[in-house]
Amino acid sequence: MYLNCHTYHSLRYGTLSVEALVRSASELGLETLCLTDINTVTAMYEFYKLCKEGNIKPVVGVEIRQDNELLYITLAKDASGIGEINRMLTAFNCDNIPLPQTNPVFKKVITIYPIENIPETFLENEYIGIRSDQLNLLYRAEWKRLIPKMVVLQPVTFKTKREYNLHRVLRGIALNTLGTKLKAHECCKKDEVLKPLHELLNPYQQYPQIILNTQNVLEQCSFEFEFSTPRNKKYYTGSKEGDLKLITHLAYEGLAERYGTGDEVAKKRVEKELKVIDELNFCGYFLITWDIVQYSNSMGFMHIGRGSGANSIISYCLGITNICPIELDLYFERFLNLNRKTPPDFDIDWSWQDRDTILEYIFKKYGKEHVAFCGTNVEFKYRSIFREVGKVFGLPKEELDVLAKQPEEKHDKNSVVRQVYKYGKMLEKFPNQRSMHACGILISEEPITNYSALEMPPKGFPIVQFDMHTAEDIGLEKFDILSQRGIGTINDAVKLIKKNKGIDVDIRDNHLSKDEDQCNKFLSQGKTIGCFYIESPAMRGLLRRLKCDNYKVLVAASSIIRPGVAQSGMMKEYIFRHNYPDQFEYFHPVFEQQLGETYGIMVYQEDVIKIALHFGGLQATDGDVLRRAMSGKGRSLAALQKVKDHFFESCSKLGHPENLSTEVYRQIESFAGYSFCKAHSASYAVESYQSLYLKVYYPVEFMVAAINNGGGFYRTEVYVHEARMSGANILNPCVNKSDWETSLSGNDVYLGFMHLQALETKTALLITAERNRNGNYRSLGDFIKRIPIGIAAMQILIFVGAFRFTGKQKNELLLEARMLLNDFKPEMRMETLFDEPIKEYKFPELKRAVFEDAFDEIELLDFPVSCSPFDLLVTKYRGSVMAKDLAVYHKKQVKMLAYLISRKHVPTKKGDMFFGTWIDAEGSYFDTAHFADCLQKYPFKGGGCYLLLGTVEVDFNFPTITIIKMEKMPFIPDPRYAYDNDKQYEAHQRIKEDVSMTHRLPYPQEHEIGLPRMKLK
Repeated sequence: MYLNCHTYHSLRYGTLSVEALVRSASELGLETLCLTDINTVTAMYEFYKLCKEGNIKPVVGVEIRQDNELLYITLAKDASGIGEINRMLTAFNCDNIPLPQTNPVFKKVITIYPIENIPETFLENEYIGIRSDQLNLLYRAEWKRLIPKMVVLQPVTFKTKREYNLHRVLRGIALNTLGTKLKAHECCKKDEVLKPLHELLNPYQQYPQIILNTQNVLEQCSFEFEFSTPRNKKYYTGSKEGDLKLITHLAYEGLAERYGTGDEVAKKRVEKELKVIDELNFCGYFLITWDIVQYSNSMGFMHIGRGSGANSIISYCLGITNICPIELDLYFERFLNLNRKTPPDFDIDWSWQDRDTILEYIFKKYGKEHVAFCGTNVEFKYRSIFREVGKVFGLPKEELDVLAKQPEEKHDKNSVVRQVYKYGKMLEKFPNQRSMHACGILISEEPITNYSALEMPPKGFPIVQFDMHTAEDIGLEKFDILSQRGIGTINDAVKLIKKNKGIDVDIRDNHLSKDEDQCNKFLSQGKTIGCFYIESPAMRGLLRRLKCDNYKVLVAASSIIRPGVAQSGMMKEYIFRHNYPDQFEYFHPVFEQQLGETYGIMVYQEDVIKIALHFGGLQATDGDVLRRAMSGKGRSLAALQKVKDHFFESCSKLGHPENLSTEVYRQIESFAGYSFCKAHSASYAVESYQSLYLKVYYPVEFMVAAINNGGGFYRTEVYVHEARMSGANILNPCVNKSDWETSLSGNDVYLGFMHLQALETKTALLITAERNRNGNYRSLGDFIKRIPIGIAAMQILIFVGAFRFTGKQKNELLLEARMLLNDFKPEMRMETLFDEPIKEYKFPELKRAVFEDAFDEIELLDFPVSCSPFDLLVTKYRGSVMAKDLAVYHKKQVKMLAYLISRKHVPTKKGDMFFGTWIDAEGSYFDTAHFADCLQKYPFKGGGCYLLLGTVEVDFNFPTITIIKMEKMPFIPDPRYAYDNDKQYEAHQRIKEDVSMTHRLPYPQEHEIGLPRMKLK
């Protein structure tokens, strides 16, 4: 009898989780329950499952609102009715087609109007919902005649009085208003709860027809759904036979290209995989992915197929991935097997510049009726909860900032703040808004609106109203279409090499870049800044510790740097065993048999599954639960606990000592959610090698490409430094040489206008467009005549040196610009028959101090270009040791002067520590460790140069300085403000550092892990 129930998926309105709603209905003994969230079907499938489990008949629909006004409630008679509702909402959300105010045209939907919005005439399946407090209206004739069209209306929005108050808080957040200013119609009524059935129906006893009408409505509605049915687009060619024929042809064609004609091992694997793919009806999924890749190739785009899809030789032969699974012993079953309950998905990366083109192709090729992005629910987050709830309670901005940014112990615990805490705590895990999944695309066989209404977020591609987990539950497997800047860097570098040097580099040829001697030398020395995935300080340190000089070790390094391997203590152990392979024993023969390549250490997700199956004796289904947990896809703690119980039972039966089983499971457990599958690591390693090859042989072009693609781990200044160290001549933006992006001519690197954050983008683009149309600017006056610009923008260009081609000093140029712009009229920019020369002015010579340019650059670019940061120091001291010599100072104290590049926060049980990355006066990099007790006395004080005193610790060839003392060194005062004491140190504040924070628990120490190196007895 409850036709109108909300959950918290009625965003910023309902307070009940789906589980809480169904549980409450079950406790009241209800046999039928309707879910009608506001303008969404997000919770429909979860609701259906929970109702079935609780022996409740599920009825689904949507409450239709516009501008917070209730128009009507819709209930689907069957699955096709949901499709009708979804299409109406989609037209409104995506095409701005107004919602019908009354009489929406439905075939399989019942429409229920509130008394405030009844139509003039009723269609067959339309009713009026009458609430118990409105029954007195029926004494009037005009309402009494409508009783045959009336049903019981008891909306459900919350459960307790406290939840009603939470509802009001949600409404305040939604309407951006104070709770005290909410109007009655903006909130639900105070009685919108589930009541016992007799209590609900008691007021309606005088009107049995209303009760009967309500029962008839519920009897007409019957929503059934089969979750195990695949709903992706079934066939690429239109038939199962056609798909098998095409994929077989393409696979053997690719086999010949990749392996030649005589490789029997590869041929047998192709045959085996084709059989499984066909048996699981997965040919269409492969072919659609192949089609997308073919289009990408036709456009000249580069892609990286990664993830477990690279375990498949078919995906390798089809060109979806570039990893040979035989070379790396990648087993297909990790990607697709007959025991696997859910099909996998391909993860494919494109350049961030090309991804939208790929998406447009997919939507156009497969039709907007069948394609949409996965949605995702953005939950209320800790900081935003305090801010948003605090606003409803009327807290001023200053207090909101404290609540959002300061730790709890610093919060004022007054009565209002306690209320904010109380309701803020209740909002944790509540969905706040729907957003677009970062990469998941759904391509369905039937119209996608059969399963969900679509919404149109600002990015311009429609999304379904549920997340990837629900999509998977209902049989829609996503295609992951991702973007990254690393591919953009590689793409642009290849184009720059062609343009600057006339050399064609086929970077897609893996043999060109993989295991190349000079690349391996750079790799082992950690000279990888700018290279995809291997440029962070931690990764460069790991490469040096491993003396990584080949592809297979790089594949392992890509995975052991992940938190799961580090958390278990296995990263340190891997480094030891790699360097001293004769100083350890395998825990057990299974570890030697299964993990010999990685010294008996679980490095990849596959390794965890191998040990679970071969050492623990678990079933393949348990292995799949572990796989999903490690992929971040597993949501069932109960299922994981069951696997753990099975593991120990099985180990006991197999006769393993309890201490050995406990240690092995500890290692397994620490991996959950934080490890890569081997194929994923291999895909990353290939891209890392490709970027490294370009860095080694074409360093200037590569670094310019890195700068233009937004860099990676570091700020622009670091990549500019790296380009200079590679032989580039770094030049400031110039109106006659520079483009929007940084450009290259020989070894001259002209910084692009994109780096001048204070300059408007449209002005910067106009400068290059006008120059390309009508030639170089002949003078400052010529520039002003051709470009509509104000004095503020002119000042930016003058002080960055963009008019240095004139040979005039900046002071003189600024005076000239002011006089010209003062005299110049906009209409004079129109082309004239006679181009009159612009008046030239004579100015007295104005002297500039040596480092004025450097401070101009710091102010406009955030870093100096015309000199080194070390040149700006008051002191001439440059340290007693240089970075290149640190390895010979093991356990010795050194004093160094260095420029701060970045610092990485690391939580420990004794407090926060940091790892720093620096360059010395010679431009070489080195690393430091700063423990909590040292940081209390000698904290970081922002970007700049520091004097460092510390002890060198050489760990497997990699030196780190453990800092004892440090102090930031003063730069000279800004010579531009020699007579203004207040401004002499303003520009210094713009010198930056990269700070990376860690939001995880401290890693356990070695003594806490107690990792055994010898066989356990």
